[in-house]
Amino acid sequence: MMTTVSGLVTLADGLAHQEKLSNDPDFDPSFSQLMDFTQVEKFEIAAGEVATLAQRSVFSLESRRAILVNGDLAFGLARMFEVHRESVGEKGIRVFWDLDDALAWVLARSTSA
Repeated sequence: MMTTVSGLVTLADGLAHQEKLSNDPDFDPSFSQLMDFTQVEKFEIAAGEVATLAQRSVFSLESRRAILVNGDLAFGLARMFEVHRESVGEKGIRVFWDLDDALAWVLARSTSA
């Protein structure tokens, strides 16, 4: 699945997206995901709020999830999210600067990479 984020990003946006996915009857937790943050203009989310957002995941621990970024702040926040999810056993999240690399990784069959 593809998630495109644009404009202003807040904790409320992230939590609402998680809720929307969890309530969608067509959503399967085993889906892979590409989250594209390259159109974000401003982040209004603090480090502690990234931890709050990472406390819950609607995806399975085996899902591959790529986060595409194009700026240092987005990279830092995405890496914080990745580390928080790794601490609860989710090993399938990676942060990328390049779309082709992100797609290649998220579409790979094995989560061992």
